[in-house]
Amino acid sequence: MSEKPNVLLISTDHWSASLLGCAGHSAIQTPTLDQFAANGTRFSNTYAECPVCIPARRTLMTGTTPKTHGDRVFQETMPMPDIPTMAGTFRDAGYQAYAVGKLHVYPQRDRIGFDDVILDEEGRQIYGVVDDYELFLGNVGYAGRYFEHGMSNNEYSYRPWFFPEETHPTNWAANQMCRVIKRKDPNRPAFWYLSFRHPHPPLLPVQDYLEMYRDMGIEIDMPYVGDWTDMDDPCFSLQVDFDRSSKFTKEQIRGARLAFYALCTQIDHQLRVVIGTLREEGLLDNTIICFTSDHGDMLGNHNIWAKRTFYENSANIPMLLMGVKGDKRVGHHREDKRLVGWQDVMPTLLDLAGIDIPDTVEGVSMVGDEKRDYFYGECDEGLRATRMIRDDRYKLIYYGVGNFSLLFDLEEDPNEMNNLADSSEHADVLKDLKGKLVTELYGEDLSWMKDGELVGLPNENYSPGPNRGLSSQRGAHWPPPPASNMQQIEWYSADEK
Repeated sequence: MSEKPNVLLISTDHWSASLLGCAGHSAIQTPTLDQFAANGTRFSNTYAECPVCIPARRTLMTGTTPKTHGDRVFQETMPMPDIPTMAGTFRDAGYQAYAVGKLHVYPQRDRIGFDDVILDEEGRQIYGVVDDYELFLGNVGYAGRYFEHGMSNNEYSYRPWFFPEETHPTNWAANQMCRVIKRKDPNRPAFWYLSFRHPHPPLLPVQDYLEMYRDMGIEIDMPYVGDWTDMDDPCFSLQVDFDRSSKFTKEQIRGARLAFYALCTQIDHQLRVVIGTLREEGLLDNTIICFTSDHGDMLGNHNIWAKRTFYENSANIPMLLMGVKGDKRVGHHREDKRLVGWQDVMPTLLDLAGIDIPDTVEGVSMVGDEKRDYFYGECDEGLRATRMIRDDRYKLIYYGVGNFSLLFDLEEDPNEMNNLADSSEHADVLKDLKGKLVTELYGEDLSWMKDGELVGLPNENYSPGPNRGLSSQRGAHWPPPPASNMQQIEWYSADEK
């Protein structure tokens, strides 16, 4: 029998750190994750190095920053870098390595070091691959029919799930992981990666979860909006964000949040089945478990939706860690406020498992003594490029186009309501964080510099164009659509006049 610990890494998509009962959220129901946090350590200052799917997952699986792995934008057809992956490192140490759910790598069937991947690609058949979830739907009589719901993967309209509950991608992923656990080789430890596609849109919760929130009389909180959003000349990137938000009514906002929370609670409940399977298989006490998300979702806060920004609801992500039974390095009922990110997951899990960390890894173990003075984040290039410096109290968000800075005191103002960038009392703080930012810049960001000073680039005006593809709407998948070089996502449409 194996004496080395098993490792279960659980990730979601679009889940903000604030969306947990244990984080003090007033509406969301996450009883499983709240208990899970009490069973270990909640790292409350966890940030996405790049808050968008593909770059974040490259960081997670290599323990490196976007500068090293090569993507801070969303490079759809960029293969993984030729460096050790988390799965490969566990496998080289004698572990079985299996993944279920969303990988978001290219080529899509690249196992990136896993022995096998039971894949959910969210319907991305443009590269000629039919994933295992769509194959499952075909096997149970729903071949190619998933997108008959009519909702977009990149919008916030919602409706209830319309097939039997066991066919929902959340339930399917949990069920598949339970089967993988049950098939574990008793003579070898296991590294399992369970990657849920939700609460990322399309917003399709099971009807029972919508009704649960209504039956409990839960008041869905509405977005908060800082005074700084009321500006005469926002930078280009914020013009894009504010334009998108202006299209929502209050009723649509409330409905989207309700559906989003329902998807989170559905994942929370399905995790109980996975934990129960570990317990009944006699594996729970010798399994390290980590729960996290690639990035969050603004959900209308500050008149912004989705990701690709460094405001808290987009960039601050959950990180819950539970060690094997009795492991005092992780402990229980702990909150750790050190600055950590997805680059730290790989070295942490390897450290806890007693496996040497590859020299290529840039992250640090979250259960070690090393702590950062600040955390750097970067997302996008060109017109929408934005950067972040976060120290133990303050956060600087910077947009190169428009040379726009925001400074927040997260100790006094956790919801980022007041921009202190023009405050004379905080001039030294702003100067210090900008100085740190300058040391991190590379590539085209260097064009923001002049004579050693951060000056940015002139602002540009955004005029919305048409949305002919309905935010990359997907359609009938039987027969499967042809392979193409079509762009996965059109992030925004600008008038070309």
